[in-house]
Amino acid sequence: MKIMIAEDDYRVAEIHEQFLKKMKNVDVVAKAQNATEAVSLANMHQPDVLLLDVYLPDRLGVDVLPELHQACPDMQIVLITAATEKTIFHKALQNGVVDYLVKPIAFERLQQSVDKAKSLRKWLQDKQPVDQQAADQFFQGAKTKHAPPEALPKGIDQLTLERVRTLLRQQSEGVTAEALGRKFGASRTTSRRYLEYLISTNEAKAELEYGIVGRPERKYWAT
Repeated sequence: MKIMIAEDDYRVAEIHEQFLKKMKNVDVVAKAQNATEAVSLANMHQPDVLLLDVYLPDRLGVDVLPELHQACPDMQIVLITAATEKTIFHKALQNGVVDYLVKPIAFERLQQSVDKAKSLRKWLQDKQPVDQQAADQFFQGAKTKHAPPEALPKGIDQLTLERVRTLLRQQSEGVTAEALGRKFGASRTTSRRYLEYLISTNEAKAELEYGIVGRPERKYWAT
């Protein structure tokens, strides 16, 4: 997954880049220091995800969102900011950001955001039609008799959870957290968090599998 950073403070940009380097299958393709450069680099590199600061030297990040979407229509944008004004948040919602992170951010929260962007990208590329249940799962807000929204714990994203559910059902011989994580572009730790959540909801089970050498591995099956 190609990720771009738009942040005028090089020290903050470096922290974000170091966080991203810890994630699997993630490549930082460009770093912009202002809004004009962000639009130009987005058009040039066509990243999958943009981490966008609000307070850039030439323009507010939220004000340049339409141009960024035009430069790279398939790019998912995560707003990272110290701004606490609801007007900024409202503009971000109006212009289709996929997540909103308030500085200072923790590694786990950034990873959750990147996982969410990955899942959304795959979901949008899927050829399956959007029925009401799929729409409810995406927006997580509509309370219907057919698909009541789940009250998910911290660190569990609805779109990623649905992806993990689908992948797990396809593993008739079981799968380890690391192997499943590779299938949806997440770390072993993230994958295991989702699998253990599915065990807690009785949607999965796990057993220790002993190999010829080394420590036993925890293997998961859908129930």
